[in-house]
Amino acid sequence: MKLKSPFAIGAWSLASTAAIRQWMGTLDYQVDFGDPETDPVNPGYRGSKIYVFWHENILMPLYLRGHSNISMLLSRHWDANILDRVARMMGFGVVRGSTFHGGSSALRELAERAKEENLTITPDGPRGPRRRLAPGCVFLASTLGIPIVAMGMGYDRPWRVGTWDRFAIPRPWSRARGIVSRAIIVPPGLDRDGIERHRAGIEQLLSHLSNEAEAWAMAGTRREGQRPVRKEPSRVAARMAVCQGPAGVSLDTEMERVGVSAAKAGASFDPQAACPAA
Repeated sequence: MKLKSPFAIGAWSLASTAAIRQWMGTLDYQVDFGDPETDPVNPGYRGSKIYVFWHENILMPLYLRGHSNISMLLSRHWDANILDRVARMMGFGVVRGSTFHGGSSALRELAERAKEENLTITPDGPRGPRRRLAPGCVFLASTLGIPIVAMGMGYDRPWRVGTWDRFAIPRPWSRARGIVSRAIIVPPGLDRDGIERHRAGIEQLLSHLSNEAEAWAMAGTRREGQRPVRKEPSRVAARMAVCQGPAGVSLDTEMERVGVSAAKAGASFDPQAACPAA
């Protein structure tokens, strides 16, 4: 059913926001950060980031990291109207549009916001294919000089909706787990081949982290480096996003750290190519 009237959209948005807060508040959250300072609530956070995660797992970051100086890219399609309202009520900024195809106005707005905010993108949304990374986030990172942080998430035996993304609804009082990469630098001025190589590599990395997080949630084991996380606003992101952040690492270096071969992604990466010139 298409909801187009402002009243219906507003009512569903209020109900959805209340349900997300109550439902997601029952979960046990543990996250393994490659670098804890990529988390905008960490006191050591510095510099804007582009956070990417699969569309099916949007509930976890939506609940945990509102009011953390993050703007979310959503499509202009009518079915994102409720999510637009929910994201705003949960403490996110919203940009409507695309980063790659016909999205020049959205790109300009994202570029302006990136000067003093973080950005977040579901790179397989809004219509899929599922877990297929669109090149927009790579193009944006290369253009703006902002690192990408890949966020793999999983729940213990979640319910799955029969949508294109198999949207995950965690069971109440179950385990929610996240595995987060270090900040990944994307070289400036990439050509089409360079964008595709990084697109394929980040897709492989994000899928690997997501599969690992799902297995971790299912097993219920402890993981070295895990830390509990809770819903909390950031006390530092609003002022520290404008500061110079760490240089970050190349995609190849991060893939090697987590045990993903660049060859599996169908690409070969030069670890020094992503480093800024001295």
